[in-house]
Amino acid sequence: MLLNLTINDLAVVQSLELALEKGMSVLTGETGAGKSILLTALGLALGDRADSGYIRPHSKRAEINLEFDLSDAPLAKTWLENNELDHENQCLIRRVISQDGRSKAFINDRPVTLQSLQDLSEKLVEIHGQHAHLTLLHNDEQRRLLDDFAQNQGLLEQLQACHQKWLNTNKSLKALLKANSDKAEREELLKFQIEELQQLDLDHFNYTELTEEHSQLAHLGEILTVGHQQLDVLYENDEMSIHHLLGYSINALTDLSRFAPALESVSTLLTEAHIQIEEASQQLRRYMDSLEADPKRLSWLDNQIGIIQNLSRKHQVIPEQLPELAIRLDEELANLTHSSERIEELSAASVALLTEYRKLADQLSEARREGALKLQTQITTMIKELGMPQGDFMVRISPFEDETPRQQGLDKVEFLVSANPGLPPKPLAKVASGGELSRISLAIQVTTSNDKSTPTMIFDEVDSGIGGGIAEIVGQKLRRLSHNRQVICVTHLPQVAAQAHHHLFVAKNNQSEMTSSTVSQLDEQQQIDEIARMLGGVNITENTLAHAKEMLMTGKNEP
Repeated sequence: MLLNLTINDLAVVQSLELALEKGMSVLTGETGAGKSILLTALGLALGDRADSGYIRPHSKRAEINLEFDLSDAPLAKTWLENNELDHENQCLIRRVISQDGRSKAFINDRPVTLQSLQDLSEKLVEIHGQHAHLTLLHNDEQRRLLDDFAQNQGLLEQLQACHQKWLNTNKSLKALLKANSDKAEREELLKFQIEELQQLDLDHFNYTELTEEHSQLAHLGEILTVGHQQLDVLYENDEMSIHHLLGYSINALTDLSRFAPALESVSTLLTEAHIQIEEASQQLRRYMDSLEADPKRLSWLDNQIGIIQNLSRKHQVIPEQLPELAIRLDEELANLTHSSERIEELSAASVALLTEYRKLADQLSEARREGALKLQTQITTMIKELGMPQGDFMVRISPFEDETPRQQGLDKVEFLVSANPGLPPKPLAKVASGGELSRISLAIQVTTSNDKSTPTMIFDEVDSGIGGGIAEIVGQKLRRLSHNRQVICVTHLPQVAAQAHHHLFVAKNNQSEMTSSTVSQLDEQQQIDEIARMLGGVNITENTLAHAKEMLMTGKNEP
């Protein structure tokens, strides 16, 4: 369950820390007091998209922190363990939004992606927004609610995995069939290209060595000329070579070192240089002796490099990648040669996967039909309690017109309702008025939530369009829903507020230059005053206070 919510510099909230408890908590306050920003903060902390517009003016960043106790959240606990983010029996979520519009998310003080945060959040909190009845009009949402109620998630995941394998297999099969249609022409082209590449002796192919050898042979005259000149300068000129002159200097300084010992180190360095020059000269002479003009080799290198560069341009690769290209072409040729066998394999795999898919889809359809019978019975009972005594709710499951495999199965799920006796059930969008749709939506949300493992449920003004005795029943339903989970409800209805175990009041502070919102937990007398305000508006009489007290006492006596 959610233990704490902390907000800093988010919209009208400068700083707020809210402790939450088990059971049913309501959030009330004047219109515009900031109740919605609390739900916004929760949504952002749980993975909603963020931008800098949420940051309080003159602030650098906004930050939301949530603390959860995982005693009643085994799925979340398992997820954290599997992702190596667990920390004892608690979960800390932090979301920071910066002025540049970027945001960072943390789970137990470790940075995570937004997708990871969303994956975890759905195992901790379920939010029912005030516009849920509009979403309810879509068939995809109706199917999702039915599958959640019937606990079809495991079967649905198997079906989706099978469907994805079938799609991948069919994609490969179609590509192979298309390639096979011009197989002969492609085979001839591949053979020709491979033969072209094989003339390069690919087993011993080294483009760098070829270009280096070509450069040496092409510049042989310059190498020989300069090489012999430097050999003469370094060593072979008996009178003026560097080696001869250094020897003279060494002898002279060695004689002087008898009178100036400090010159011994200079003489030593020159002796080392004298030896190195001799060694370098010998190495240069050996290299020069090894050089030999080879016009035929140079001509062959010219031709080979030309072929390599032409093939490189033709295949749009660098010369060094030509051996890799030859391997790829060989593999493609081998695949084409064995394409008939591969086509047979893929065709058989596609048929097997389709058979498995239809088997799973049939099981899912049966599970949906069983779940639909229970769901329509429970919702019909509830909408009668919510002021539609003649209401009748029905879930219609029908196959799609074509049998193309779909990710969600082969069923079209549609919620139907009849508000008056004698009239056949029709789709929600065509029958229900605004008030009726709100009641039906609430009945569906409460009914489909009964068997869920989500430990915290939030209802944001889902009771709009409802009043009087019906509102009291709504409050009772939400209170009963909180027996095995935490329920947080934003409401304007005193009948709902009176049913809460805990009452939180949101107020707007206009005393400073910048508006801010605060939240406080009400004691019993403050609850009576707030319910009286919700009942009577500006002028609160003794009768209003007495009515509020009676409502609160009645709510506390609810099981």
